[in-house]
Amino acid sequence: MPSQPGVLRVVRRGGEATYRGYAFTPQSRRGFCIVRRHMGDGISLDMSAATGLSYLRMSLILFGTIMIFGVYPLYIMWPTGWGWGHGQSHYIFMIVGIYATLGVFLLLASRNPSEHRSLIWFTIWSSAVHAAIMTYQAIADPSERGHLIGDVPALYLIAVVLSVLMHRHEATRGIG
Repeated sequence: MPSQPGVLRVVRRGGEATYRGYAFTPQSRRGFCIVRRHMGDGISLDMSAATGLSYLRMSLILFGTIMIFGVYPLYIMWPTGWGWGHGQSHYIFMIVGIYATLGVFLLLASRNPSEHRSLIWFTIWSSAVHAAIMTYQAIADPSERGHLIGDVPALYLIAVVLSVLMHRHEATRGIG
């Protein structure tokens, strides 16, 4: 029996239900999970993939914007958590330049993350390595311990969030 728009049809025992072009498949005894939106002409959009892609794009936009506009203000407002060394240092302008550039490219990557996988994975791995080195240095130098609650967890957060979202994105695309 073909489904009619606006009519919910439930088929028991491993079947699917449809409603207004959405196909629901049973995921557990508790109910149904939205899986696909049928777009016509044999095209369908996996809603879980669309949601994952949306979260990935939002994360790239958020992290890119913070890298462009947030690193220097955080350094000025909280130097013990975001500025390394003592006194006047030239490194901050190099760090701001590098992160602002990366931020611009993350914003560009947010348009189509699948085409910018290597940049996103570079961001993940470089953030994790940078955070690991800074963790060691902050533990070794007592005057730098403020970084353990400042830029170090921020870099770990970037690495973890983007890694989880990229793994989900690639799994839905059959990549990796």
